[in-house]
Amino acid sequence: MTAVTAVLREMRWWDIEPVLELEHELFPDDAWSAGMFWSELTHARGPRATRRYVVAEDPASGRIVGYAGLASAGDLGDVQTIAAARDQWGTGLGARLLTELLRAATDFECAEVLLEVRVDNTRAQRLYERFGFEPIGFRRGYYQPGNVDALVMRLTDPAQTKTDPEHPEHPEHPESSETHG
Repeated sequence: MTAVTAVLREMRWWDIEPVLELEHELFPDDAWSAGMFWSELTHARGPRATRRYVVAEDPASGRIVGYAGLASAGDLGDVQTIAAARDQWGTGLGARLLTELLRAATDFECAEVLLEVRVDNTRAQRLYERFGFEPIGFRRGYYQPGNVDALVMRLTDPAQTKTDPEHPEHPEHPESSETHG
């Protein structure tokens, strides 16, 4: 029996509560607030949209099992957040979410995409490296209250990396990720 693949769709206001539940489970010390998600979603629709937020929904249960968001400004994209429920790790969901954000960056005509990832989150760093992100610096004490440093990574020309480079015919790679920017 094969596992049912989560369906990616645009995040809407009614997804904030289930996303917050997952957010607090995955990032108990530095979880985003409802207000932060509301603020991001206000910039995600209409002709002047500068954000793209998606959720991954289990089609059988309706449960939100992942989410991701990208902000754009000019020709620069920034991965704001990306997370997959622990029971989804290893299913390729992190790669699918990142692929969707890179599609959005291309739609926004971003020449490069930046992100921050916890220095102790090597799983996420490996995912980003597979997509061509390269380390460019650190932000000391970025994640509070734990005072954990962030590794800053950059991808130039996101239009050239639309799927998991290890499996270009399959955006789903067996290794998923969770991160928070």
